[in-house]
Amino acid sequence: MTPLRRAQAGSVVAFATNGLLSATFISRIPALRESLGLNNSAVGLMLLAMGIGSVAALPLAGGLVMRWGAARLVRRCAALCAVALCLVAISGSWLEEAWLVALFLVAYGVGYGVWDVAMNVEGAAVERLGGKTLMPQLHAMWSVGTVLGGLLGIALVGTLPTVWHIAVVAAVALAACWWGTAGFLPAEPPPEGHSPRRELIAAWRSPHTLLLGLMVLAFAAAEGSANDWVALAMIDGYDVSHRVGVACYAAFVFCMSLARFAGAKVIDRVGRQPVLLASAALAGAGILLTVFAGSFGLALVGIVLWGFGAALGFPLGISIAADDETRAAARVSVVSTLAYGAFLGFPPILGAVGDQIGTLRSLLVVAVLMLPAAALAVTVARRRSV
Repeated sequence: MTPLRRAQAGSVVAFATNGLLSATFISRIPALRESLGLNNSAVGLMLLAMGIGSVAALPLAGGLVMRWGAARLVRRCAALCAVALCLVAISGSWLEEAWLVALFLVAYGVGYGVWDVAMNVEGAAVERLGGKTLMPQLHAMWSVGTVLGGLLGIALVGTLPTVWHIAVVAAVALAACWWGTAGFLPAEPPPEGHSPRRELIAAWRSPHTLLLGLMVLAFAAAEGSANDWVALAMIDGYDVSHRVGVACYAAFVFCMSLARFAGAKVIDRVGRQPVLLASAALAGAGILLTVFAGSFGLALVGIVLWGFGAALGFPLGISIAADDETRAAARVSVVSTLAYGAFLGFPPILGAVGDQIGTLRSLLVVAVLMLPAAALAVTVARRRSV
């Protein structure tokens, strides 16, 4: 296997194991809620700790990548995530202390966020060296990891206690990630006079990077709002059963994963800007159709369009951020911070709007965001940043 192929395989493993750990934890949230005796509001606040950890760590991630290299940093973050999730399980299942669970979820959020930036920097470097679009497929492999984690959760819930379930999966994921990162591209020594701190400050001051981050934020909102609200929106808006609402979310995820697997060839053929413009148009049209369809069948078509439209904005934004090899880590860190701000901030925003105008119609907020996303795509979708 050539070094480039080994690095590509290692990136696939890093993305998939990240998703596997995430879904494994999610599959055990109901059990943790029961053992801790929490209501849904308390669970939401507990889970907020994970988001706070991620968003707080993301601005520092670029500097850490520049200091330690992607391979070393992914290994450390994978170890932190594995240990933190085991401590979450012990705190929730054996000690039954919610504050300890929240504390260790902050640690998991830190590891998860920094791991995300590091593996995206590595994936973008492999993509750049190979000369072909790769990032959408890597993000699709993250989805594959979450599906595997979910299936394992279905199989093991009720069979294996929470602590042992998480411990076994964490050990396997850590071993796989350790093997995968061994194939990462060699870390390049920083140029003479290079300062990670100055690079990060420059990235936060770069108009191009900030505009790119805002574009990715809009696409992250389109993706995250579906993750959090599409099932509830279909239940409230079209009076479908809980099972059908979850199936609608599964349809969204399936279409998004399919678009990410197939999107690389389309991007290489027609270019970034047309794909981003088409993505914004599809996502916006899909959300509008979902809201105003008037029938479940048409609304499901809207969800399909929405899934295809939301799929490529995030990975393409990371590719654009990493175009400049010397500034890739800092720029990816900035863009990821803004994007994860959407994942953290938009669920409560849509919840508040939904209380006023209804769950289904609250999705119109996300449809409106596709207009600036398209406008920003015209500006930022260039092969080299300025």
